[in-house]
Amino acid sequence: MNDAADHGAEAFFREQRGAFEHTLSAAGPEAALLQAWDSFDGNVGIQCEGQPPVACGKGCASCCELRVTALAPEVFVLANYLRATAPTLAGHGIDLITAVREIDATTRGQDETARVAMHRRCAFVVKGVCLIHRARPLACRGHASHDRRACVDAAAGRVSEVPFSGPHRMVRMLLQSALQAALRQQGLAWGAYELNHALVLALDAPDAQAAWLQGADPLAEAAVDLDQREAMAAGFDEISR
Repeated sequence: MNDAADHGAEAFFREQRGAFEHTLSAAGPEAALLQAWDSFDGNVGIQCEGQPPVACGKGCASCCELRVTALAPEVFVLANYLRATAPTLAGHGIDLITAVREIDATTRGQDETARVAMHRRCAFVVKGVCLIHRARPLACRGHASHDRRACVDAAAGRVSEVPFSGPHRMVRMLLQSALQAALRQQGLAWGAYELNHALVLALDAPDAQAAWLQGADPLAEAAVDLDQREAMAAGFDEISR
């Protein structure tokens, strides 16, 4: 990335971090997460102008065998979403909470490479449709491809390269980092967690969200970035100067 692009990315990070800090103080983590999702949609739309269209759409779940990471607000929002929608889905014979427990029992502790090799479809994809699409994490929102066939071939192991959308990845990375910096500033656990494991932890402990809001880290067992946090924190502090 050139100097101009670096400066633009840093300015965007600063602006978003400040906005998240304000929202966290005024309205709480869920409002900040909704703000992040809105910002993602708006800024991806701007950054993708002139780019080839993405090939992602309903019924395409080729990438849904990848390991997904999420921040604590995303985990708790999704856990609450699963609890709220469970009665309605049960009427259609669908039990997402049991499904995520079963997937977690198989995939817990596996790295990205091992997870892909398992070819285990995400617990939330039913008949090719993502049933948590409205509440999906930034990691999913930022993973977009320009070539549906390449995704299918990659999932089958026939190719190793997929033409992913650079703007989607960049906006996701900057927004996630800005939200992490804001959570850290508020004294909240701000790391990244493996989604399935973290969801099971949150679902099994009804007071997990309250404990997190008090500064604890009830999702620590699912952390995937412990070796990176010191460097990330230093980076946040450097940009703040």
